[in-house]
Amino acid sequence: MRVVLLGTAAGGGVPQWNCACGPCGKVRAGQLPARTQDCLAVSGDGVHWWLLNASPDIRTQLTATPWLDPGPGPRDTPVRGVLLTDAEVDHTLGLLTLRGAAGLRVHAPATVLHALARTRVVLDKYAEWTWRQVEPEQTFPLSGGLEVTAFPISGKRPRYADESPVEGHWVVAYRLFDPRTGGIVLYAPCLAAWPLGFDDLVAEADVVLLDGTFYAPSEMGAATGRAGGQSAMGHLPITHSLPELRRHPHVRRIYTHLNNTNPVLDPDSEERAKLREAGVEVLPDGASLDV
Repeated sequence: MRVVLLGTAAGGGVPQWNCACGPCGKVRAGQLPARTQDCLAVSGDGVHWWLLNASPDIRTQLTATPWLDPGPGPRDTPVRGVLLTDAEVDHTLGLLTLRGAAGLRVHAPATVLHALARTRVVLDKYAEWTWRQVEPEQTFPLSGGLEVTAFPISGKRPRYADESPVEGHWVVAYRLFDPRTGGIVLYAPCLAAWPLGFDDLVAEADVVLLDGTFYAPSEMGAATGRAGGQSAMGHLPITHSLPELRRHPHVRRIYTHLNNTNPVLDPDSEERAKLREAGVEVLPDGASLDV
């Protein structure tokens, strides 16, 4: 299984267009690399590719990744579809960019499909897609040989869906399994807490890509001068998840979905040094893994 980190930033990317925090300033000064919004591409055979989330930066991400180049026909694409972990804007807006491709399959929990009802109506005017409901803890195959299982991890609904009558799990983690190699990747870019049983999922994986949005609970307020708001965003800070990850030194552990305020963006920071000491990684956009 090949995994490509198309984007590794939280909503807004790094630098965020309206932010002058420390990391954003360093990116603008050329001292840190820019990052696009969180998105993953996976393939079991190098021919059939699947996107995990569809970020607003998806066009830039696709054109920067040779494995995802179109062809051999003028409108052929190796992208077969999308698996959505949630209904957040920064994970779904890219669907509109993909509207020119016919035959894509979009997998998502029932709550997410409901939240995207109006978007689906728009997209169905452009291309015939298949929308498939993901059932919790039920494994399903992807073309190219991979097997996927969704595990509910949070009930945090997106802000625009506050009035939705739909209850249930709004956020899932995906377990990707390659039967040919036995490799397992766990992808959880949105993690509000460390759920019961999540240790078992981490322990069996070869690679874990985990929510690293914020380093500390008060980070965003300290960086922007605005108090409050962070706790309601549904992201477990690294200071809380890192002790959990330390229990699994045999697993390759990588933080993704990094907010523009996060000090671990700077490899010279004390916070990044703590990750290195724990054997946990922060990788750049475009990094690829073979599992």
